[in-house]
Amino acid sequence: MQDILGNAITVQTAQDLQAVNDFIEGFLGYNQCIITVLATAETSQNGLVHIYAGLLWMLSETGDIPQAAQQHAQKAKAATGLNAREQLLLQTLTLWLQSDMAGVRQTLQTLLSQWPGDLVALKIHQYDDFNNGRFLEMLRITELCHSAAASNTHFQGMRAFAFEQCHLFDHAEEAARQALALDPQEAWAQHALAHIMLTQGRIEEGVSFLSAHTQEWGRLTSFLYTHLWWHKALFHISLGQQPVALAIYDEHCWARDRTFSQDQAGAVSLLLRLELTGVDIGNRWEDLSAYLVPRQHDVAQPFLTLHYLYGLLRARKPEGDVLLTAIRGAAAQKKSTLHAAWREVGAALAEALAAHAQERYDAVLPLLDPVMGRIGQIGGSHAQRDLFEQVALDAMLRTGKNSRAQQILETRRLTTPYDVPTNKALAALYEQSGLNALAQEARDRLLRTI
Repeated sequence: MQDILGNAITVQTAQDLQAVNDFIEGFLGYNQCIITVLATAETSQNGLVHIYAGLLWMLSETGDIPQAAQQHAQKAKAATGLNAREQLLLQTLTLWLQSDMAGVRQTLQTLLSQWPGDLVALKIHQYDDFNNGRFLEMLRITELCHSAAASNTHFQGMRAFAFEQCHLFDHAEEAARQALALDPQEAWAQHALAHIMLTQGRIEEGVSFLSAHTQEWGRLTSFLYTHLWWHKALFHISLGQQPVALAIYDEHCWARDRTFSQDQAGAVSLLLRLELTGVDIGNRWEDLSAYLVPRQHDVAQPFLTLHYLYGLLRARKPEGDVLLTAIRGAAAQKKSTLHAAWREVGAALAEALAAHAQERYDAVLPLLDPVMGRIGQIGGSHAQRDLFEQVALDAMLRTGKNSRAQQILETRRLTTPYDVPTNKALAALYEQSGLNALAQEARDRLLRTI
């Protein structure tokens, strides 16, 4: 038998085949059908089914090594007849369970050099690259698959996002458009285009583009459903439409799986962005933080952990102090694969975010400035990491560092001339500085947008 990508597989039954194909389509296309493999694995004896079930558990971002993933790995090892490619997938799962991510990447590269059509292997490699700020590697690894998978819509979506994270926007848009020509509903390509349009200041186009696709997103997994709505909310914030963005938070971004890591981080990010523009968000920090309490020891992914931390501290939860202590411990744990990320960047970021959440604004910049140039090391997209610059900017404005703030605001305006939060901040800053003509220019730009 073959899977939907044309790779030879050792499944023997129609039910196992469906589960394998649902995992592939669900993983590559962020489709809810991905969970089929878990139900099938309850009775299946096939090794590949258990490999994919184990990988799905590893992708669930629980903050630890899920016991279910261990169990599926054991069942896959006990199965007979795995082919060579499937054995490398099992090796990938085994190494991941051991937290040997260097071994995982090497195994995946070996696999892709022989079976370049295995886009599951490509996606896992890109997942780890993205989480660790290896954006050029995200792009390089697609080269192994290009000749075999250029006509696959999911491949072009992955390639588009890799180009975008490397700031190669022309190439990124070309790949995204290729993906959408193959399938207009390819959500990862839509996501890449949303990034491109935001970064290039194509705000009205971005709103229009995403609005045309919202009806398709109901089939998506919680992460991409909420994340695409998150992107749409950012466009609305830029247009000064904060009530629309707040409604998106309530109705979409914080309305699916409130226990999932990515949904939690996106919710924290959007609430903070809204608050930074002056929106009264009511008791939403308290509501959100209740779901962050179980994350009080989770330091597995620095980018996500920093969001948990801010949400907990902003809601004045004692678990925020527990998590901050855990972060300090992770930065000191030299044997951990995450030690460098926490020690070199993440720990200082955590202290800066804690200072901001606790309204100790004078302490933010001394903590943040030394690491601002290396924030990419902790993962997250550049659009997501922009939140840290916004926190720094807010601290500057609150502590009277107007010269620094003006430099950043005018630089941001080069890309998005009529961004409402930027021009509001500039109007106030110039007025405080006695530069009334420049303040009026900023207000005039606001009138053009609002």
